[in-house]
Amino acid sequence: MYGQSQYSVHKYAAEDISGRGQEEYYINLTRLVPEFIWRKIEMYEIYKTQGYEAGYLQHCLEDMMDQCFLTTATWGLSRWEQVLAIETNLSLTYEQRREILLAQIRGHGIATKEMIKETAAVFSGGDTDIIEDNPNSLFIVRFIGIKGIPRNMKAFINMLEEIKPAHLVYRFEYRYTVWEELLPYTWGDLSDMTWDNLRILKEA
Repeated sequence: MYGQSQYSVHKYAAEDISGRGQEEYYINLTRLVPEFIWRKIEMYEIYKTQGYEAGYLQHCLEDMMDQCFLTTATWGLSRWEQVLAIETNLSLTYEQRREILLAQIRGHGIATKEMIKETAAVFSGGDTDIIEDNPNSLFIVRFIGIKGIPRNMKAFINMLEEIKPAHLVYRFEYRYTVWEELLPYTWGDLSDMTWDNLRILKEA
Protein backbone atom coordinates (compact mmCIF):
# COMPACT_ATOMS: atom_id res chain seq x y z
CA MET A 1 0.00 0.00 0.00
CA TYR A 2 1.22 3.47 -0.90
CA GLY A 3 -0.10 6.37 1.13
CA GLN A 4 -2.62 6.24 3.93
CA SER A 5 -5.75 5.03 2.11
CA GLN A 6 -6.68 1.39 1.75
CA TYR A 7 -5.49 0.12 -1.61
CA SER A 8 -8.09 -0.21 -4.40
CA VAL A 9 -11.10 1.23 -2.60
CA HIS A 10 -10.69 4.91 -3.53
CA LYS A 11 -12.01 6.40 -6.72
CA TYR A 12 -9.82 7.57 -9.56
CA ALA A 13 -7.33 10.27 -8.60
CA ALA A 14 -8.54 10.24 -5.00
CA GLU A 15 -4.98 10.49 -3.80
CA ASP A 16 -2.24 12.47 -5.50
CA ILE A 17 1.28 11.12 -4.95
CA SER A 18 2.83 14.50 -5.76
CA GLY A 19 1.68 15.83 -2.40
CA ARG A 20 3.36 13.19 -0.30
CA GLY A 21 6.53 13.67 1.69
CA GLN A 22 9.86 12.72 0.17
CA GLU A 23 10.64 10.52 3.15
CA GLU A 24 8.17 7.91 1.92
CA TYR A 25 10.40 7.05 -1.06
CA TYR A 26 13.82 7.74 0.43
CA ILE A 27 16.56 5.14 -0.09
CA ASN A 28 19.62 5.44 2.13
CA LEU A 29 22.46 5.21 -0.38
CA THR A 30 25.12 5.70 2.27
CA ARG A 31 24.72 2.02 3.14
CA LEU A 32 26.29 1.16 -0.20
CA VAL A 33 29.57 2.98 0.29
CA PRO A 34 32.30 2.97 2.97
CA GLU A 35 31.68 5.26 5.90
CA PHE A 36 34.80 7.36 5.32
CA ILE A 37 33.27 8.46 1.99
CA TRP A 38 29.75 9.39 3.02
CA ARG A 39 31.00 11.04 6.21
CA LYS A 40 32.30 13.88 4.08
CA ILE A 41 29.55 16.52 4.17
CA GLU A 42 29.64 17.09 0.42
CA MET A 43 29.24 13.38 -0.36
CA TYR A 44 26.56 12.95 2.30
CA GLU A 45 24.45 15.70 0.75
CA ILE A 46 24.90 14.20 -2.71
CA TYR A 47 23.82 10.74 -1.52
CA LYS A 48 20.92 12.27 0.38
CA THR A 49 19.62 14.08 -2.70
CA GLN A 50 20.14 11.05 -4.89
CA GLY A 51 18.41 8.87 -2.32
CA TYR A 52 15.16 10.77 -2.71
CA GLU A 53 15.33 10.64 -6.49
CA ALA A 54 16.30 6.97 -6.62
CA GLY A 55 13.52 6.05 -4.20
CA TYR A 56 10.91 7.93 -6.16
CA LEU A 57 12.15 6.39 -9.41
CA GLN A 58 11.84 2.93 -7.85
CA HIS A 59 8.29 3.73 -6.77
CA CYS A 60 7.38 4.92 -10.27
CA LEU A 61 8.81 1.77 -11.85
CA GLU A 62 6.86 -0.44 -9.44
CA ASP A 63 3.74 1.60 -10.06
CA MET A 64 4.20 1.28 -13.82
CA MET A 65 4.59 -2.48 -13.45
CA ASP A 66 1.36 -2.62 -11.45
CA GLN A 67 -0.51 -1.19 -14.43
CA CYS A 68 0.46 -4.24 -16.50
CA PHE A 69 -1.70 -6.51 -14.34
CA LEU A 70 -5.44 -6.09 -14.00
CA THR A 71 -5.51 -7.02 -10.31
CA THR A 72 -3.13 -4.19 -9.37
CA ALA A 73 -3.77 -1.56 -12.07
CA THR A 74 -5.06 1.82 -10.92
CA TRP A 75 -4.55 4.81 -13.22
CA GLY A 76 -3.78 2.33 -16.01
CA LEU A 77 -7.30 0.89 -15.92
CA SER A 78 -8.36 3.42 -18.56
CA ARG A 79 -5.95 1.75 -20.97
CA TRP A 80 -7.45 -1.66 -20.20
CA GLU A 81 -10.92 -0.21 -20.75
CA GLN A 82 -9.85 1.29 -24.07
CA VAL A 83 -8.47 -2.05 -25.29
CA LEU A 84 -11.63 -3.91 -24.25
CA ALA A 85 -13.97 -1.20 -25.60
CA ILE A 86 -15.46 -0.41 -22.19
CA GLU A 87 -16.55 3.11 -21.35
CA THR A 88 -14.48 4.61 -18.55
CA ASN A 89 -16.59 5.55 -15.55
CA LEU A 90 -14.51 7.54 -13.07
CA SER A 91 -17.32 7.52 -10.51
CA LEU A 92 -16.55 3.84 -9.82
CA THR A 93 -13.77 2.65 -7.53
CA TYR A 94 -10.73 0.90 -8.92
CA GLU A 95 -12.07 -2.39 -7.58
CA GLN A 96 -15.43 -1.98 -9.31
CA ARG A 97 -13.75 -1.13 -12.60
CA ARG A 98 -11.54 -4.22 -12.29
CA GLU A 99 -14.66 -6.35 -11.81
CA ILE A 100 -16.13 -5.06 -15.06
CA LEU A 101 -12.88 -5.64 -16.94
CA LEU A 102 -12.38 -9.12 -15.55
CA ALA A 103 -15.94 -10.07 -16.42
CA GLN A 104 -15.44 -8.75 -19.95
CA ILE A 105 -12.30 -10.87 -20.35
CA ARG A 106 -14.03 -13.99 -19.03
CA GLY A 107 -17.11 -13.25 -21.09
CA HIS A 108 -15.47 -13.62 -24.49
CA GLY A 109 -16.64 -16.59 -26.51
CA ILE A 110 -19.85 -18.60 -26.62
CA ALA A 111 -22.01 -18.00 -23.57
CA THR A 112 -22.38 -21.09 -21.39
CA LYS A 113 -23.82 -21.78 -17.98
CA GLU A 114 -20.31 -21.89 -16.54
CA MET A 115 -19.35 -18.59 -18.17
CA ILE A 116 -22.40 -16.83 -16.73
CA LYS A 117 -21.67 -18.39 -13.34
CA GLU A 118 -18.07 -17.16 -13.37
CA THR A 119 -19.12 -13.69 -14.47
CA ALA A 120 -21.68 -13.48 -11.65
CA ALA A 121 -19.04 -14.64 -9.16
CA VAL A 122 -16.67 -11.87 -10.29
CA PHE A 123 -19.24 -9.16 -9.66
CA SER A 124 -20.64 -10.57 -6.42
CA GLY A 125 -17.37 -11.68 -4.85
CA GLY A 126 -18.92 -14.99 -3.80
CA ASP A 127 -20.23 -18.30 -5.05
CA THR A 128 -23.16 -18.29 -7.43
CA ASP A 129 -25.39 -20.89 -8.98
CA ILE A 130 -27.20 -20.87 -12.31
CA ILE A 131 -30.54 -22.70 -12.50
CA GLU A 132 -31.73 -23.41 -16.01
CA ASP A 133 -35.40 -23.51 -16.97
CA ASN A 134 -35.09 -24.40 -20.63
CA PRO A 135 -38.82 -24.96 -21.37
CA ASN A 136 -39.45 -21.34 -20.37
CA SER A 137 -36.25 -19.96 -21.95
CA LEU A 138 -35.25 -18.76 -18.50
CA PHE A 139 -32.26 -19.00 -16.22
CA ILE A 140 -31.95 -17.90 -12.61
CA VAL A 141 -28.80 -16.34 -11.17
CA ARG A 142 -28.73 -17.34 -7.51
CA PHE A 143 -26.20 -15.55 -5.30
CA ILE A 144 -25.26 -18.04 -2.57
CA GLY A 145 -21.84 -16.82 -1.46
CA ILE A 146 -22.96 -13.46 -0.10
CA LYS A 147 -26.09 -12.03 1.47
CA GLY A 148 -28.14 -9.26 -0.02
CA ILE A 149 -27.87 -7.58 -3.40
CA PRO A 150 -24.30 -7.50 -4.71
CA ARG A 151 -22.82 -4.11 -5.40
CA ASN A 152 -22.30 -3.00 -8.98
CA MET A 153 -25.39 -4.89 -10.14
CA LYS A 154 -26.02 -2.39 -12.95
CA ALA A 155 -22.65 -3.22 -14.51
CA PHE A 156 -23.32 -6.93 -14.06
CA ILE A 157 -26.70 -6.67 -15.79
CA ASN A 158 -25.09 -4.77 -18.67
CA MET A 159 -22.45 -7.48 -18.98
CA LEU A 160 -25.07 -10.22 -18.74
CA GLU A 161 -27.05 -8.65 -21.57
CA GLU A 162 -23.94 -8.77 -23.74
CA ILE A 163 -23.00 -12.41 -23.17
CA LYS A 164 -26.33 -14.22 -22.78
CA PRO A 165 -28.22 -15.68 -25.77
CA ALA A 166 -30.77 -13.13 -26.95
CA HIS A 167 -33.76 -15.46 -26.58
CA LEU A 168 -33.19 -16.12 -22.88
CA VAL A 169 -34.64 -14.15 -20.00
CA TYR A 170 -33.35 -14.23 -16.45
CA ARG A 171 -34.05 -13.30 -12.89
CA PHE A 172 -32.00 -13.00 -9.71
CA GLU A 173 -32.35 -14.70 -6.36
CA TYR A 174 -30.62 -13.29 -3.29
CA ARG A 175 -29.84 -14.85 0.07
CA TYR A 176 -30.70 -13.21 3.39
CA THR A 177 -30.38 -14.09 7.07
CA VAL A 178 -32.77 -16.72 8.41
CA TRP A 179 -33.81 -16.94 12.07
CA GLU A 180 -31.63 -19.98 12.77
CA GLU A 181 -28.55 -17.95 11.91
CA LEU A 182 -29.32 -15.52 14.74
CA LEU A 183 -29.22 -18.18 17.47
CA PRO A 184 -25.53 -17.54 18.39
CA TYR A 185 -26.35 -13.91 19.23
CA THR A 186 -28.05 -12.27 22.22
CA TRP A 187 -30.47 -9.39 22.02
CA GLY A 188 -27.69 -7.14 23.31
CA ASP A 189 -25.43 -8.17 20.45
CA LEU A 190 -28.01 -7.12 17.89
CA SER A 191 -29.82 -4.24 19.58
CA ASP A 192 -27.81 -1.55 17.79
CA MET A 193 -28.37 -3.06 14.33
CA THR A 194 -31.13 -2.18 11.90
CA TRP A 195 -33.25 -4.82 10.22
CA ASP A 196 -31.48 -4.10 6.94
CA ASN A 197 -28.16 -4.89 8.62
CA LEU A 198 -29.54 -8.08 10.15
CA ARG A 199 -30.74 -9.28 6.78
CA ILE A 200 -27.14 -9.40 5.48
CA LEU A 201 -25.48 -10.34 8.77
CA LYS A 202 -22.44 -12.54 8.32
CA GLU A 203 -22.41 -15.88 10.10
CA ALA A 204 -20.66 -16.01 13.48
